[in-house]
Amino acid sequence: MKKLFFTILFMGLFNLNALAFQKDGCGAGECRQCHSLSQQEAGELLKDGVDKVLRVDFAEVPGLWLVEAEKQGKRFPLYVDFSKSYVVAGNVIRLKDGKNLTSQREAELNRIDVGRIPLQDALVLGNPQASTRVIVFTDPECPYCKKLHVELQEVVRRDPDIAFLIKLFPLKMHPKAYGISQSIICAGSLEMLEDSFAGKPVPVPLCDTDVVDQTIALAPQLGIRSTPTLVLPDGLVAPGYKKADDLLKLIKGQ
Repeated sequence: MKKLFFTILFMGLFNLNALAFQKDGCGAGECRQCHSLSQQEAGELLKDGVDKVLRVDFAEVPGLWLVEAEKQGKRFPLYVDFSKSYVVAGNVIRLKDGKNLTSQREAELNRIDVGRIPLQDALVLGNPQASTRVIVFTDPECPYCKKLHVELQEVVRRDPDIAFLIKLFPLKMHPKAYGISQSIICAGSLEMLEDSFAGKPVPVPLCDTDVVDQTIALAPQLGIRSTPTLVLPDGLVAPGYKKADDLLKLIKGQ
């Protein structure tokens, strides 16, 4: 069940909360009316755990507040129970569809400015005139990038109005990836990237370019540290391998 209870609200938290709610005297439909938590109070509760509380709202999970916080420039969701005795920093999974509410909110809080990403060097998979353009940071020696690339091809086959703009982001864990990326950029060749994914040899670079170095410097500034990573048109960052069906749902949801 997709590890549906990874950190299921940290080892029995719901049971503790249930007792707290009974002690406070809330009925099933009344808790939202008799409990409150301000930004200032949330900041005092969380103290040194966060630099700033950005927003407080009721969480989708009954009995919890959703606290949007920031620490060292990174924004993330936390959950505080109505008794103000517990904070949850793990993944909250919705059982009916398996959606990770925590990662979804974290992605929404950390949207990036797509305009900061130079695209003149990007390889285009799909119709260059497509109205929906998704940026993909990939590594030519990353096995999950290889798997994702197959799914990207399926997406553009199903929907010609979607195109993927591929940025080469070689990781240090793949020593040959930097040189391969240089070669691909010099040639501007999507076919060469696909040859690398297929394990075929890639010729040495035919030019001297700093494009790959610029991408390596920019990606961490955008919060991108792994491959593959997609950046959707509205700046939502979606890391990791996904199947074509899930990609289409993600993209169409923008």
